[in-house]
Formats: sequence, structure tokens, C-alpha cells
Amino acid sequence: MSRSPQRIDVHQHIVPAFYREALAAEGIGEAGGRALPAWSPDTALDVMDLLGTRTAILSVSTPGVGFLRESGQATALARRLNDHVAELCAEHPGRFGSFATLPMPDVPAATGEAVRALDELQADGVTLLANNEGSYLGAAGQEPLWRALDERGAVVFVHPAELPAPAVEGIPPFAADFLLDTTRAAYLLVRNGIIRRFRNIRFILSHAGGFVPYSSHRMAVTIANDTKRSPLDVLDDFRAFYFDTALSSSPAALPTLLAFAQPGHVLFGSDWPFAPTPAGQYFATGLDAFAPPGPLRSINRANAEALFPRLATGSPSPAPARPVTLRVRRAAQHAAARFFFKLVQPGTD
Repeated sequence: MSRSPQRIDVHQHIVPAFYREALAAEGIGEAGGRALPAWSPDTALDVMDLLGTRTAILSVSTPGVGFLRESGQATALARRLNDHVAELCAEHPGRFGSFATLPMPDVPAATGEAVRALDELQADGVTLLANNEGSYLGAAGQEPLWRALDERGAVVFVHPAELPAPAVEGIPPFAADFLLDTTRAAYLLVRNGIIRRFRNIRFILSHAGGFVPYSSHRMAVTIANDTKRSPLDVLDDFRAFYFDTALSSSPAALPTLLAFAQPGHVLFGSDWPFAPTPAGQYFATGLDAFAPPGPLRSINRANAEALFPRLATGSPSPAPARPVTLRVRRAAQHAAARFFFKLVQPGTD
């Protein structure tokens, strides 16, 4: 695992106290079947140092602000979250970035907040949940938002939400449903021409795109038959997405992702704190173990620098000095993570 802070993490979440309280007021104590994790800026920085992360672009996970049915309340909470993250970025220059929260499915309100966050707060992009109350990205009626984002060459971080259907007992939504949710959104964004008509928007799909790399040809043939387009053109649209490695840099998933994605379109992601620190270590170790050296350097940093030019500041800053006891503990944690990763791989000894 990288020992110096060099990675750029495009998939790290924030759970400030006021957001947790707003969720609790509506009886929400979990997301995707997982209890809301503890979070603080100091803990985030500690975990970033452990994983070798220089900069993390922060976002709000599902349910976003859509749990507030009144649009004005949802917009107010989105504004408060975006202002809060902008303050964190100012307090920790170079360590945090921001994907702004938008009050979907209210398209006019979401468009207005996107413009404010990108133009005034200088957010690095926006977060959009794959579905909002059953309305998926790529559905009809979202054109004003896409136009505003296209005009700004915005980065859109697509994060899954719970499926608009009852969960299956014994299957927590984050384990399987989230992958389908992302895939559904990607399908509609391609099928309905959003990717092709709004070429200045760069879309990042969470968790290696869900099932997109694995099922891309199957989906492309279906869309081509439905729309009378060339399957190759449809595949080009699927390959236009960017993908993060959160919970996905395993010896099973990573080769498929690297075989499918365009060069430069794979980015490091941790999904912390919803993915607990041991899970972050496990998959970061997998990335270090199974990505070839050239692609590994690009995934860790260079691809994100190309997507977010403000982060391309030359050589990464050296790691801050740490007490000897902390350095020893970190070294032991890295060694334990490598040992555990090797231990659980099929066919290894």
C-alpha cells in the first residue's frame, strides 16, 4: 500500500452532525442497509494518511436530501451541506474537494443549486443519485440540468441509491442493489442520448460502474436494437464514463474494469466511511497488488489530475511528520492488510 499521501480519492463521504440530525428527525438511521457511520474531518484525514490519499473529494451519500419531501427544505439542506463542505475545503487546502449535493428530483431547484455551487463555491463537481424517488438519471424532464452542467463542463459523480422496490430479506441494498441502481442509470443515460448530446459533462460511475463493464456488450446490443443505432456507437458511449475503484479493486473485478474502460478513465475511490477502514485497506491493497505499475500510477493520481486540473500541483506534498509510534503502527496495519488480502484470495497459498 502506498506509504506517502499521493492518491486522489473521488469517492469519500461526509456525515456532518447537522445532517445526521436531519436524517434522525425523519427516522432514518442507516443508508443502503448500513448504519450511518461516525465521521469527523480529523478521522477522515487519519484514514486518508493510512490509505496513502493526498486529496479526497467529499460527497453526501444516499439518501442525499431527497428524504425531505418539501422541495424548499431539501434545497435549504443542500445549500447548508454545500456551504459546509466549501468551508472544510478552505480550512484544509489541498486535502479536501467537493461534489455538491443537489435537491433532486426537483430539476429547477437542482439546476439552481448546481449553478451556485459550481460558479460561487467553486465545487469540483456535483453528486447525483442514480434514482430519486424512482426517477432515474436520463429520464425525461432533466434537460435544464444537463444543459447547465454541460455549459460548465461539469463533473457528475453518480452514486447509487436504494432501488425503488422493497429490499430482499437477507440482502442489504449496498451489497447488490446499489450495483444494479448504478447500472440502470448508466443504461438510461446512454439509451436516451444524454452522454452523446452533452459531451462536456464528465460522468463518474461509482463502484466500477456497477455491472456496466461486465454487461456492456449485452446492454449495447439491446440498446442498438431498440434505437437502430450501431452497437459500436453505443459501446463508445458506455466507455465514455469514468469509473472509480471503490470496493471494486479485486482480482475478479479489476481486470474487467481495466479491459473495458478508456485509458485515463479509472479513478481511485474508497467509499469511506460507509466502507469501514479495513475494507478500504483491503481494496487499496488489491489495487496495489493487481494493477500494473503504469495504470496504478494513473489510477492513483494522474487520471484525477486530468479531470480536476486544480489538483495537478506537481509532485505530491511529502507526508507530514508523524510520531515514531504512529509510523510503527501504520506499518503494522499495512503489513496486516497485505497478509489478509493474500490469505483470502482463491487459489493462493
